Amino acid sequence: MSRAFIDSSSVAQAYDNWTNDALLERLWGEHIHLGFYGDPPRRRDFRAAKHDFVHELVRWSALVQLPPGSTVLDVGCGIGGSARILAAHYGLDVLGISISPAQIARAQALTTAELAPRCRFAVMDALDLQLADQSFDAVWSVEACPHMADKQRYADELLRVLKPGGRLAVADWNRRDASVTPMTRLERWVMRQLLDNWAHPEFASIESLQANLQLSPYAAGMVIETGDWSRATLPAWVDSILEGARRPAAVLGLGPRGLLLGLREIPTILLMHWAFATGLMRFGVFRGQKPA
Repeated sequence: MSRAFIDSSSVAQAYDNWTNDALLERLWGEHIHLGFYGDPPRRRDFRAAKHDFVHELVRWSALVQLPPGSTVLDVGCGIGGSARILAAHYGLDVLGISISPAQIARAQALTTAELAPRCRFAVMDALDLQLADQSFDAVWSVEACPHMADKQRYADELLRVLKPGGRLAVADWNRRDASVTPMTRLERWVMRQLLDNWAHPEFASIESLQANLQLSPYAAGMVIETGDWSRATLPAWVDSILEGARRPAAVLGLGPRGLLLGLREIPTILLMHWAFATGLMRFGVFRGQKPA
């Protein structure tokens, strides 16, 4: 079945399928984003590196300064791993949203009754947030923008719901700025595979997404700062494959179909590793605070 982007429903279907297959969760745990290994990278347990990623982004974006009880919108929350850390470790009141009903159902199932009052989830389109203006103390979004067909509207929606004084934390897969360094024929082929295999309409560059955020009518005088975590996250690509060898029961427990599902993802993961290792792709992080 093709996973090329058609519209937002194709993204929802892809994530419904990944969630219902259960392979990614069995292999990677409750986080389907990359891990943080430091710069220079150091050897880390794959799942521990994913937890480290969340804590590092909280620190880097200054969300750590938010007082307990502050409200956070997690845009593209997956099955809720980051949202649960934000609620449990930092005392934040988190609403996680995803376009995938299967992800939201699984996020709710994984959230304990004790945590549920401060860690809620809803099915929602990031390009049409059914939320009031200036309603959150922070907005958090990890590896969601590649699925957005309209990057400016994505940026606008993130900032529209952010309160004055609120903080923004975004982490994303970004392409190299092709206007500065055009892609080679091989790179164009690789890029097409990365887009079509995982329901991506297009990748933004760090520079273009920064501009989308900075120039949004809701930016309200914000200064959007960026960082490049390409080196710090690069080992996660190979680790995501090696987890199959480290946890064979996670794959074999799903039967022959699980093995086929895992094998299907390996070529795209290896292409992602190559793209990030060569600079065709970059891992960008973005932060800012609205003037109070």
